[in-house]
Amino acid sequence: MPVISVSMPHELIDRLDTVAERHGYAGRSEVVREGSRVLLTEFEDDRLANQQLAGTVSVVSDFETQPIERQLTALRHEYEGSIASITHSHVGDSCLDVLVLETDCDELATVVGKLRAIDGVQAVEYSLVPLETAEI
Repeated sequence: MPVISVSMPHELIDRLDTVAERHGYAGRSEVVREGSRVLLTEFEDDRLANQQLAGTVSVVSDFETQPIERQLTALRHEYEGSIASITHSHVGDSCLDVLVLETDCDELATVVGKLRAIDGVQAVEYSLVPLETAEI
């Protein structure tokens, strides 16, 4: 099996080690492989292909980090045709942005991926609802 090198903060390495120990993984490499598999198959649901979706995307980020807000704003502008609404709230010491989108699965996956890639974003969660109703 090929070996790759990945840079990550010490806190994330500690969390990987904790998950590996708690859940019986052989080590952090096994945790990273499992996480990669989950991420790579996350939007591969054939039932969602070629459908318009309504979705909410919740983004938790660090309240003190200004560059995050600029990056979120740029992303909002880039996908303004798909984003129906956005709310911004302060929860504890964090910011919570909730985006409501009407788009297809591929674009939603792209938006979620770009949000997750922003430095300082702590969590990104989403919920999807197909807009087309299936015949019974």
